[in-house]
Amino acid sequence: MPNKSKCWAGLLILMFLLCETSAFAQKNEVGFGLGAFNYTGDLARQIKAKNFQPGLNLHYRRNISDAVSLRGGFTGGWLYGDDETPYDVQAQMRDTSFSRGVVELSAVMEYHFLDYKENINLLRWTPYFFIGTGVAFFSRSEESTEEYSNVQLVVPFGVGFKYIVNPRWQLAIEGGVRKTFFDYIDNTSEGDLRVKDYQYGNKYDNDWYYYAGVTLSYTFYTIPCPYMFN
Repeated sequence: MPNKSKCWAGLLILMFLLCETSAFAQKNEVGFGLGAFNYTGDLARQIKAKNFQPGLNLHYRRNISDAVSLRGGFTGGWLYGDDETPYDVQAQMRDTSFSRGVVELSAVMEYHFLDYKENINLLRWTPYFFIGTGVAFFSRSEESTEEYSNVQLVVPFGVGFKYIVNPRWQLAIEGGVRKTFFDYIDNTSEGDLRVKDYQYGNKYDNDWYYYAGVTLSYTFYTIPCPYMFN
């Protein structure tokens, strides 16, 4: 017959392993969402409602503390802009437009301002801030007259609002900015000054794009281990 102390030791080891698995699971989330892209640059100096284009996102989140999470994401959709409402005479003469796809891979840190995950806390929501880095892949444009890479570094940052629906599901609304380091999202920059074709922009003012959407996240949640045996 097995020794009673060995049985208890084995049971404690098993419970420890289960607790470790539980703790790991509760730190991990996956999710998806729908949203919209927009853009500012040489063809649009400010965000225009008519330029919103559909997008979607997938993400994995690792909760490293109650306040801080790390998130890896895939975001894809379309960008559009035109000179339909020109902001100056040059834009009116240029009268051009663009439409192209974008796929973004990013890694960001989220900081939650409120302690919303504690069970003893009645608060079920929090605003948050995120910032990180990413790589954007732009579809090739037939109208381009310049040589440039369609793969570009971006800096995503923005704010959001999270709500815990239940221990397994979270809902979030988020709006973010993508700072880029090039001026050819809209295929318009300085242009060839030797040719009066009006394809001019401001090469010192890089293009930006934006994404806002709603996401639903699933937490790999398990029941916490008991503190003692009865």
